[in-house]
Amino acid sequence: MLARKSIIPEEYVLARIAAENLRKPRIRDRPRKARFIAKNGACNLAHKNIREQGRFLQDIFTTLVDLKWRHTLVIFTMSFLCSWLLFAMMWWLVAFAHGDMDPSTENAANSTKWTPCVTCVRSFTSAFLFSIEVQVTIGFGGRMMTEECPLAITVLILQNIVGLIINAVMLGCIFMKTAQAHRRAETLIFSRQAVIAVRNGKLCFMFRVGDLRKSMIISASVRIQVVRKTTTPEGEVIPIHQVDIPVDNPIESNNIFLVAPLIICHVIDKRSPLYDISATDLALQDLELIVILEGVVETTGITTQARTSYVAEEILWGHRFVPIVTEEEGVYAVDYSKFGNTVKVAAPRCSARELDEKPSILIQTLQKSELSHQNSLRKRNSMRRNNSIRRSNSMRRTNSSLIVPKVQFITPEGSQSASET
Repeated sequence: MLARKSIIPEEYVLARIAAENLRKPRIRDRPRKARFIAKNGACNLAHKNIREQGRFLQDIFTTLVDLKWRHTLVIFTMSFLCSWLLFAMMWWLVAFAHGDMDPSTENAANSTKWTPCVTCVRSFTSAFLFSIEVQVTIGFGGRMMTEECPLAITVLILQNIVGLIINAVMLGCIFMKTAQAHRRAETLIFSRQAVIAVRNGKLCFMFRVGDLRKSMIISASVRIQVVRKTTTPEGEVIPIHQVDIPVDNPIESNNIFLVAPLIICHVIDKRSPLYDISATDLALQDLELIVILEGVVETTGITTQARTSYVAEEILWGHRFVPIVTEEEGVYAVDYSKFGNTVKVAAPRCSARELDEKPSILIQTLQKSELSHQNSLRKRNSMRRNNSIRRSNSMRRTNSSLIVPKVQFITPEGSQSASET
């Protein structure tokens, strides 16, 4: 099929497209900064150009625990297999040096009182099976040690010691990988977004944290840090500058009782890095708030740590978390489907510094919200009244349509009578 030729000249089309492209403003999105801590708590950090690799072998147990599961299982299998092969070779050499491999010794053993070092070890395969029996302490009974060779007794003692060391290290490594603390931290959840709202007359940064398990976290504490790129007066650039910010906790020990989801609050005051940030400035800020929850697992006694972070795009100004704990039949129930739900509330758009300097801003904001709330209630009431009036009118119309008209009957005498049915 041939292409249809356009009626409009190509020169005019090209000129129009160029003019439209020039009219449209080109808006380039601000490049998003890489997160230091991911939402799942993983550290977004890559170690490069490490020259002293031997330091990892000095702490071999921690290195084995930090490896991935597939690497750990390969090392676990190869450690036992290599030790069995090594001592199988040693048993084969002991039997070969003593002459147990010579076929003539088998006839001599039947006729005289000649005793081998290890009975029934005639090849490398039998030596390998005997090595497994010694190290795993199976003992099938076909092959056994004799007191003929002191060297064989020394090899037996050495293999038992090496086998115990391998068992202790590898089984301990498997246990530690299975019971790692970060596995327990996966059931500690944080709200997807944080909020900034007014609480007790102060602007507060808030987020919600909860525990999905019934076993509690003992002595749980929450820390908040702000990570941002800063430049010192001397011109030094600090790419990851960490600043601790206080958490509003009425308990002096700073420990929380995490039996139900809690809203952690940080009051934005003079000590806070968010003191000079307003609602319009928040979207332009290049900062990241890291939340760290630490505690001791009740069942295992291991210290665990759960982490998350909030960037400027994940902080909602003028919102508040909805309540999710209710009392039902004498039991407090938690609805986790509303864990991260928020609702809009009245909050000044200015910074906390401006709010401290002009407290009337908060009063005006609350008054405006109260007026808007009353207006919305009036509109709802008027809409309800209109709906009720419409319903009543429609009911009257339907009732009037159901009324039966009068019917006249003519009697034989010629008189007319009206009746209603």
